[in-house]
Amino acid sequence: MKEILRELGMAARALDSISNIEFKEYELTKGQYLYLVRICENPGIIQEKLAEMIKVDRTTAARAVKKLEMNGFIEKRDAPDNKKIKKLFPSEKGKSVYPVIKRENLYSNETALQGFTEEEKDTLFKLMERVRKNIEKDWEYVKKGNKRNY
Repeated sequence: MKEILRELGMAARALDSISNIEFKEYELTKGQYLYLVRICENPGIIQEKLAEMIKVDRTTAARAVKKLEMNGFIEKRDAPDNKKIKKLFPSEKGKSVYPVIKRENLYSNETALQGFTEEEKDTLFKLMERVRKNIEKDWEYVKKGNKRNY
C-alpha cells in the first residue's frame, strides 16, 4: 500500500514549518496563523466552532486564541444575546497581517501545484476533499471518547 498519508503529512509539516518561520516577524507562532485566518474569514465565530473548523481539541484552540488575544491579533466580545458566549473578531493588527498570510498561502499553493494541469488540480482537490471527509468521520467518533477498531 502506498504511504499517501505519510506524503501528505510531510508536505503539511514542511509548509507549516515554512509559515512558522516566515510569520515569526509578525509574532505569529506555532500555527496561530491558521486561527487568525479563520477568524478573519468568519468574524464573530465562537471558539468551539473555530476548533471544529481547524480540527483541533478545545484546549488547543483555547491556548491559540489566548495567545492571539494577548498579542493583539484578535478581540473577544460578548454575544449580544448571551453574555456567556464570547465571539472572536480580528483586531486592526490581525486585519493588517491577514493579507500577508493569504499571499503566502497562494504562493504555497502555486508552488505545490507547479506542473499540474487545471484538470489535475481539480482532480486532486476532489480526491483530497474525499480523504478529509473520510477522516472527519473518525475524528468525530474519537473526539466523542470512542476508540476505533483497527
